[in-house]
Amino acid sequence: MIEEISKYNFWNGNIPELGFLRAEYTNKIHSSLGNNLVKVLVGQRRAGKSFVLRQLAKQLLDSGVPAQNILYINTEYLEFSGLKTVSDLQSLYQEYRDKLQPDGRIYLFLDEIQQVKDWERFVNSHSQDFVESKEIFISGSNSDLLSGELASLLSGRYVEFEILPYSFKEYVDMQNLEANRENYIHFLQMGMLPELFHLQTEEVRNHYVSAIKDTVMLRDIVHRYKVKDSLLLDELFRYIVNNAGRMFSVSNVVNYFKSLGRKTNYETLSSYISYLCKAFLIHRAERYNIAGKELISGNCKYYSNDLAYYNYLYRGFSYGFGNLLENAIYLDLRRQGWQVYVGVQGHLEVDFVAIRGDRKLYVQVCWQMSGDENTAMREYAPLLNIKDQYRKVIISLDEVRFPNNDGVEHLFPWEIDKI
Repeated sequence: MIEEISKYNFWNGNIPELGFLRAEYTNKIHSSLGNNLVKVLVGQRRAGKSFVLRQLAKQLLDSGVPAQNILYINTEYLEFSGLKTVSDLQSLYQEYRDKLQPDGRIYLFLDEIQQVKDWERFVNSHSQDFVESKEIFISGSNSDLLSGELASLLSGRYVEFEILPYSFKEYVDMQNLEANRENYIHFLQMGMLPELFHLQTEEVRNHYVSAIKDTVMLRDIVHRYKVKDSLLLDELFRYIVNNAGRMFSVSNVVNYFKSLGRKTNYETLSSYISYLCKAFLIHRAERYNIAGKELISGNCKYYSNDLAYYNYLYRGFSYGFGNLLENAIYLDLRRQGWQVYVGVQGHLEVDFVAIRGDRKLYVQVCWQMSGDENTAMREYAPLLNIKDQYRKVIISLDEVRFPNNDGVEHLFPWEIDKI
């Protein structure tokens, strides 16, 4: 099997496909090396986790790690299809040790490892091995990867990294473009899944996005959770994508489907929504009481993991550029490691309250404020009403910059890395 999988590894001078360098992730993960913590990469299928793992392996190679000390396993490739159980995985590892005879610290990359039964035992055993020095990286397409037995076994001995589709900064760097209004609008109309940028026609991109959605639905939700009504699941995802950024009530959605003649109930829809979140197709933003500094139970908002689902599958519904922009900013804040909530203060709503450690940030998102004084006043009002000293910004796609308004800054979307 070692001979069969050699093309996916860096042995004998082989360099597997690396793709566009996602330095924002590789640098962050690389800085966490040199310990026994398991590095866990999670995110939606086809968001780029495998490329990030291979790029990390190449960085190790460039830093002087011998090629034979790096083992990359991806259970989605046919060559690894024989890995069904933890015993199979251990046998492959032992064959690798016998054939390549690595000397020194070993780096194990286990990509989409959830396909192997009881894989948690392998990771737990090798991450605690004090005789043979190892560094372990694992990836998976479902947030349940870190629930249950693995979380209990590792007891906090891991660090997690969420991999999202391309950011605007990555988009312009890859395409060699300027960061400006025109290119940002084009970015919003595309989608951020890495493979999209290698597809030449609208029709092919439509098919690709549809296939990704169907694969995630089938493999990461329907099969995993034994979903009985896959059509309802698909229709629910369509509904959420087309209502991203709007206040969401499960009870209202139950009534909506019943009005269409679809039989369902609160418990079923709540379960299906949690499955969509666990597969990273959508993200939940809870409401945050700004004055009371506490979460508010009940209604919340959801945002899509990629704008491609609206742009290629559901375009034509009551959804505007402002919604796309708000969704994109939400994802950018997550990329920077913020916990993102919907702010509530009295009868006013702030699009995002972002919290990271002891830092807090208030963000209002607007497509354009120029030429309409009422729009500008409406967008500034929630932020001006907040009396604490945390940073407050409005992000919009206006063609001119607005001056600082009583401590509220105005930024363009491509300046979000300044936050």
